[in-house]
Amino acid sequence: MKKKAFQLGLLVGRFQTFHTGHEMMIQTALEVCERVGVFIGSSQESGTAKNPFSYDTRVKMLRAVFGRQIEIYPLPDIGVGNNGKWGDYVLRSAKLCFGSVPGLLVSGKEERRIDWFDSAQGVAVAELYIPKTIDISATKMRQFLIDGDRESWQRYTGEKLWGSYEELRRAVLASKDNTQTASL
Repeated sequence: MKKKAFQLGLLVGRFQTFHTGHEMMIQTALEVCERVGVFIGSSQESGTAKNPFSYDTRVKMLRAVFGRQIEIYPLPDIGVGNNGKWGDYVLRSAKLCFGSVPGLLVSGKEERRIDWFDSAQGVAVAELYIPKTIDISATKMRQFLIDGDRESWQRYTGEKLWGSYEELRRAVLASKDNTQTASL
């Protein structure tokens, strides 16, 4: 078996809700990394319009698609925003959960991630930005669930998750008016 370019690849996401764009990023990480770690951000929050799903529900979605190919851990918010302090927290958490810092961070290209690792001393983390070739967001996915637009939701969701539509829709409908959030 050919050795992959990176020992540990890391993704950080809220996955509120998981969609084909997320799936493509994780699949890319699996192709170039020996191990793929996924941190579920805002793991402490659920039941809000922005974060309707519990940590356990998000793990369930990821496991339905990837099984045990990926390692999943919670990553609660710490209230500092997307900056070097957050990056330091991500790296400390990676050492604790995965036993090392990642060699690669895989994400969609977003300005807010650019300075995550600027303050990290003596750590080199390559960053792989996956171009957004699928015009979808978790916000749009939640709206499909609110609207009862199963067809659109399924267009951007892998077939392995289709059976969870009603459960996810109930959670989103129950949370849609709760704008109280501690998530940044």
